[in-house]
Amino acid sequence: MPSGKMGKVTRPIDATFTPADTQWVSVSPKLTSARRVLWALLMLIPAVAGVALFFVPNIEVWIPILVLVATVVAFGWGFWYFARRTASWAYAEREDDLIVVHGFMFKRLVIVPYGRMQLVDLAAGPVDRAFGIATLQLHTAAATSDASIPGLVPEVAAALRDRLAHLGEQRAAGL
Repeated sequence: MPSGKMGKVTRPIDATFTPADTQWVSVSPKLTSARRVLWALLMLIPAVAGVALFFVPNIEVWIPILVLVATVVAFGWGFWYFARRTASWAYAEREDDLIVVHGFMFKRLVIVPYGRMQLVDLAAGPVDRAFGIATLQLHTAAATSDASIPGLVPEVAAALRDRLAHLGEQRAAGL
């Protein structure tokens, strides 16, 4: 977990995901709510199936109960998971590159040099738009170096998009 706004580094391995003297910016907590709504909509499928199983003849009563209990457990797990996942996202703008870090179980750190950016993409699906957030995605020539930052409020997303596009053009011109 990055130090500063994101929390305290507790183990040496965590330090590899937290470059020194970096000002981390967290994503909007609205991302948690948006992902929870999507999860709740997805959980309607097994919930309806579990209820429907009560009306199917020759099915043991424990089967629909098991389906409904599993659905409730998965629903609760999703609420916990999406809060933790949102808290793990952070980004930092440095002089020559952008750093994106995320993941609380499987950590990932992506450093994208401004001069290597080819495209800055801003997207928002219907649920994200309803919550007033967007996802910014950076594309480079190398497919594995693409980075995305979900959960950005419109003002931050637009400013970051414009700033990164400008820095990308500036640095690419110098190559």
